[in-house]
Amino acid sequence: MNTLTHRDTLLAVRRWLILAVVSMLFAGLLSLMLIIGRLPPFSGWLTDPMFFRRCLVVHVDLALIVWFYAFATALFLLLPSGKPSKRSGHMALVGAGGVLAMVLSAGFEGAAPVLANYVPVLDHGLFLAGLFVFGASVVITLFDGRLLAPGAGPTILPRAAITGLKAMAAVVFIATLVFVISFFETSRALEAEVYYELLFWGGGHVLQVASVLTMLVVWLILLTGLLGREPMGRRTSGLLFGLLVAPQLGAPLLALAGTSSPIYHTGFSRLMQFGIVVPVLVFLGLCLRAVWTDFAAGKLGGRGLLDPRLVGFLASALLCVLGFVLGAMISGSNTMIPAHYHASLGAVTVSLMTVTFALLEPLGFSLGTGRLPAFARVQPLIFGVGQVIFAMGFAIAGAYGLGRKAYAGDQIVRASGEVVGLVVMGAGGLMAIAGGLLFLVLTVAAWRLNRSTYNRSSRWKNPRFTPYKN
Repeated sequence: MNTLTHRDTLLAVRRWLILAVVSMLFAGLLSLMLIIGRLPPFSGWLTDPMFFRRCLVVHVDLALIVWFYAFATALFLLLPSGKPSKRSGHMALVGAGGVLAMVLSAGFEGAAPVLANYVPVLDHGLFLAGLFVFGASVVITLFDGRLLAPGAGPTILPRAAITGLKAMAAVVFIATLVFVISFFETSRALEAEVYYELLFWGGGHVLQVASVLTMLVVWLILLTGLLGREPMGRRTSGLLFGLLVAPQLGAPLLALAGTSSPIYHTGFSRLMQFGIVVPVLVFLGLCLRAVWTDFAAGKLGGRGLLDPRLVGFLASALLCVLGFVLGAMISGSNTMIPAHYHASLGAVTVSLMTVTFALLEPLGFSLGTGRLPAFARVQPLIFGVGQVIFAMGFAIAGAYGLGRKAYAGDQIVRASGEVVGLVVMGAGGLMAIAGGLLFLVLTVAAWRLNRSTYNRSSRWKNPRFTPYKN
């Protein structure tokens, strides 16, 4: 059994994971405000759409940027390393300061919300500084000796996941380079909406690949713990990770063509359309084949099918495929677009939520006994089903032409189908929020339960859902 006992590494992983969870807490609270702003008749009661736009900006950045990449950074720090240092833990605190600045800036009336795709912002110095500080803290942490370290050292990760996390870090570096090039290629004289859309368009697309790579790594962690073996060979997984990274190597060239050029816009769209789907579907197919093989051989059994690792994986896989389908159905600027990305991002989120419970014991936490483990069993199911209903509601409303990025008094509902879609969206959203809040309650409870008994020399064990022994 692989073990890792270095306290600095343990502290760094815990700090980055806590930052990710806290960001989800605030993102969930803001999402509740956004759902209320969409639902009739409440949308007519609240007449300040600017308030909801500010909430939307902070919500998206917390749920899409901070949650994903703080968590991905925590996973990256689990890679084998010969020389653990305190820098990674310090960077987590720096990143937390940046996140705090982002949240506080929403209280400034002069912070104009700009709903740019991928990275919406508040056009205010404090928010932009906070976003930069968080991003820099992630990049500095990922720029680590673990990138070049051989994969033979002690780790709690499946060996196939090591290549995936290094690929994720490489894609984050590519996205950073694209952001830098785009900054110098975009005229600051443009209106804020146009400026930030052009600035974040390219790098934002590349970051989606980093999120997908993180999700695939989590699938490997969950299924390896469930099956007792890796669902595919290291060479196969490495090839698929490489197929996801390879197209992104041309991303800086697209940015160098100029952010106002047609190739900049269409090029990154094509990279996403044709560079993600096939490798992910092949990866998913191999994972499903491994699960089916063990099920057919009687190795899983009835209790194995109810294991939260499998439930979380299947929920993530369903949302991932749904995101692909809804993305193919996009035509025009309507709520089919948020239906697509809420399904796609929900796939990543439910996988991260599920693996959090698998990492509790290795990080020195535990849900103990009693009701908490029982609640943890159903949490991925509640969130996953809620997110599917939420995305389908958006899709129904979008099929009838409901415009996106409209809240409160700005929202105009013309057809009964749009109302049905919004009601379905609201019901699914509330269910997903319930699942998200349950996740937060469980993680906070695990932290409080072990706060007084945490042993600094705690051994790192293979991740598993210890309360759910088959």
